Amino acid sequence: MGLKAERTKQSWTIEPSDRERIVRAVLDESRPSLRRDRGHCELVAIDGNKIMVGLTGACRVCKLAGTTLAAIQARLIERLGKFARLIPFPGAAKVRA
Repeated sequence: MGLKAERTKQSWTIEPSDRERIVRAVLDESRPSLRRDRGHCELVAIDGNKIMVGLTGACRVCKLAGTTLAAIQARLIERLGKFARLIPFPGAAKVRA
């Protein structure tokens, strides 16, 4: 791998703290519409490309929760510039982030 290719690859790497900041920002942007429907989504943990979230309130029993998570996941992928999998975490208790 040449030096130019190595630099290009490094420029696409997101530091863990930046990744968490981006994830939290996307979730913050989603909260107003979730709250309107008496729901909530919180970050539980980030493990590589897996982002675990806890759904609370009306989101826990909503039939459209999967659609909501898919929309949030699409925004995350767009903002992070690489694939991320949003996984609902049962029990919504914050474990680690």
